Amino acid sequence: MIPLYFAPLEGITTHIYRRVHARMFGGCGAYYAPFIVPSAEERVSQRRMRDILPENNSGIPLRVQVLTDSAAAFCAFAEKIRSLGYGELNLNLGCPAPTVVGKGRGAAQLRDPEGLDRLLSDIFSQTDMPVSVKTRLGFADRTEMERLLPVFNRYPLSLLILHPRTRAQLYGGVPDIEAFAAAYTETKSDICYNGNITSAAEYFQITERFPRLAGVMIGRGAVQNPAIFREIRGGERLRSEELVSFTAALAEEYRAAKLGEGQVLMKLKEIWAYCIARYPGEKKIAREMKKADTVGAFLAAACALPPLP
Repeated sequence: MIPLYFAPLEGITTHIYRRVHARMFGGCGAYYAPFIVPSAEERVSQRRMRDILPENNSGIPLRVQVLTDSAAAFCAFAEKIRSLGYGELNLNLGCPAPTVVGKGRGAAQLRDPEGLDRLLSDIFSQTDMPVSVKTRLGFADRTEMERLLPVFNRYPLSLLILHPRTRAQLYGGVPDIEAFAAAYTETKSDICYNGNITSAAEYFQITERFPRLAGVMIGRGAVQNPAIFREIRGGERLRSEELVSFTAALAEEYRAAKLGEGQVLMKLKEIWAYCIARYPGEKKIAREMKKADTVGAFLAAACALPPLP
């Protein structure tokens, strides 16, 4: 089977979430940690480093991701994580967040293929650690990939993870499968598909069309349905009661990490902003969950959800 990866979601797929997910569902070949920003101006915070420490990810296949426009910062951080036992580093060139793009990082770097070429040249000349890239089709237009792909093809990327949207699309519209098909044909790197997979059926549609994929990455679809990797592997479909049990286990782990009740409730509501999509007819319960002012009230409302089909 084509490898399955859990994409990083900022603020959600932390080491706590990953541990509980791996224990209760699992099924993915690796979890990608939310990006870390190493630079001369921004020291890596203890919280960010804590998220990737081996002792907080015991038994979890983890891959580390960075967001930077500095080869020196990238390579220095590569050595830091090498000492922690990691053997690969992922460069995020796809984050569309305005706060990221405003600093010239993430998807902003796709506007300047020449600058990106210099960055990758400096990275590959200064480190021997395998480097993968997570990217989009371009900043404003899908045709930008015609200039970006030759840049990527000049370097021995361990994996090219392509989300077939532009930065301008954010997460709206639909992925451009034809543009992905062109990159799939022309890339010299192993390529991984990422974007809008929310069911096993959608996974198989993609893998049947692109049988040489080196991976499929699922992010929002896996938060919405934490059993999606199990389902793709032919296992049992997600049940409402186990989704509630998963939520309760997360609450317990957040409390153990010394998060206050309000913080725990905020975390659960952020996760369920995705999960509730599986219950399109349950507007009343969704409102009750949104209005809940305690974790207990939130879980009680979730327990009233009907069985999933």
